[in-house]
Amino acid sequence: MNRPGAAASAASADQPRPSMSIGEVLERLRSEFPDITISKLRYLESEGLVEPERTAAGYRKYTHADLARLRYVLLAQRDYYMPLKVIREQLDALDRGEQPAGPGPGTPVLRVPRALSAVDQMARPAGPTREPDPGRDRDDQAWSAAPGELRMSRTELREAAGLSEEMLKELEQFGLISVRNGYYDDDTLMIARTIVEMTGYGLEPRHLRAFATSAQREVGLFEQVVRPMGQQRGAESRGRAEETLRELAALSIRLHAALVQTALRATFGP
Repeated sequence: MNRPGAAASAASADQPRPSMSIGEVLERLRSEFPDITISKLRYLESEGLVEPERTAAGYRKYTHADLARLRYVLLAQRDYYMPLKVIREQLDALDRGEQPAGPGPGTPVLRVPRALSAVDQMARPAGPTREPDPGRDRDDQAWSAAPGELRMSRTELREAAGLSEEMLKELEQFGLISVRNGYYDDDTLMIARTIVEMTGYGLEPRHLRAFATSAQREVGLFEQVVRPMGQQRGAESRGRAEETLRELAALSIRLHAALVQTALRATFGP
C-alpha cells in the first residue's frame, strides 16, 4: 500500500521521522473521537488502512502521516457512514494523487486537500479549529456540530426543527423520535426536520410511524448477524462487528431507496 508522506523531500530523508506511540496517537485522536480505543486502532491496522512502523522490540511507531490517515478513516466512518471498502478505495485514490469520488449518487464526498501526501500539512491539530461565532445563527451552529455532540432541550429542538409542541408529542407517541439521556441529539434534529419537510406535502406523523417500525425490524435482523461476532474476544472481532453494522446500514439505505424507486415507477410509470 502506498503510504501518504512517502514522497517526502530528499532533504528530509536523512532526518529521523517524527514518531508517536499508539498511546500518543490515541490521545491525539480522543478529543475528536471520544470512543476511539487502542483495539480500534489495531483493527484498522489489521485491515491495512494504516501501516505503522515497528521498532526492533515490536512496538508500533506512527508518523504524522499515519495520524492524518487515521483521522481520514474515522471521519469517513463517523460523518459519512462509509464502509471500510469504500474508505480504502478513497485512500488508494489519494495515494495516487487523485481526488476520490463519492461512493454513490447523492452521497457526500469526503474532500481532503490534495496535499494529503505532505506530512507537514497532514499533521493538523486535534479538536475544533475555531470557536463558535456568536454572530452566527444558533441553528447554523447546531448543524455544524459533529454527530453526537448536540445536547438540545425540548424547547431548543422545537425551535431548531420548526416543530409545534403538539407535533413533537405526536412524533414521540409514534416512536419517531425520543429523548436520549435526558436530551435530544443531532440525529433527533435531523429526523424532526425531515419529517417537518414531509408534512409540507400533506403527510402527518401517524402516516410515518411505519418508518420507525421498519427501522426497529432491521435493527433486530442486523443484531442476529452481528451478535455472534460481538461475543468473540479480541479487537479484530469487535472491529469486524462494528464494520459489519456499518456496511449493513449502508446496504439497507441503498435497498430501501431502490425499492421505493421501483415501486414509484410501477405506480406512476417511467
